[in-house]
Amino acid sequence: MSDSKNEKHKKSMQKQKSNVDQRIEEADSERGVLIVLTGNGKGKSSSAFGMVMRALGYGYKVGVVQFIKGAQLSGEEIYLKEQCPQVDFYQMGTGFTWDTQDREADIAAAERTWAVVEPMLKDDSYHLVVLDELTYMIAYKYLDEDMILKALADRPVEQSVVVTGRGGGKALQDLADTVAEVKDIKHAFKAGIKARKGVDF
Repeated sequence: MSDSKNEKHKKSMQKQKSNVDQRIEEADSERGVLIVLTGNGKGKSSSAFGMVMRALGYGYKVGVVQFIKGAQLSGEEIYLKEQCPQVDFYQMGTGFTWDTQDREADIAAAERTWAVVEPMLKDDSYHLVVLDELTYMIAYKYLDEDMILKALADRPVEQSVVVTGRGGGKALQDLADTVAEVKDIKHAFKAGIKARKGVDF
């Protein structure tokens, strides 16, 4: 690399570091956050489970509740149950709504599952709670939206919550501290490639 290119790069990185350092300095609030991972792309739940591993690395208490999923055994279920018994892990267990095709049964299952979530959102010993696919419970009106929003807003100040799933509505996103959208640009399944164990489930 020539001296001029190296000097230009150095100045650019110095400016970037100065900007980052300033933002860090200005961040004066320390508390738990509400993160919503949405969009039509693959990787929302995977991202949430990455945060589970991160929290466990620090020895924090973690709760994971999966809505919709659970009819088919998944890698995360196997791993958490066998390797991380300290994680409180619960699945609604009905599978996808297009599998059950029974709205009343799905609502009853959602209500039973929410009864597991509510105590977690009141317990300040949980550092992180993952509510996987919760957005569908709002979208399909299986659970009352206001009830969900109030529980999330009233949770312990140090507790962080990750909500995943498509949609979820404006009110949930407005309440969240961080909203990230995973965009589907290309997907193997659309090309006829089967879901792969250890990658897709």
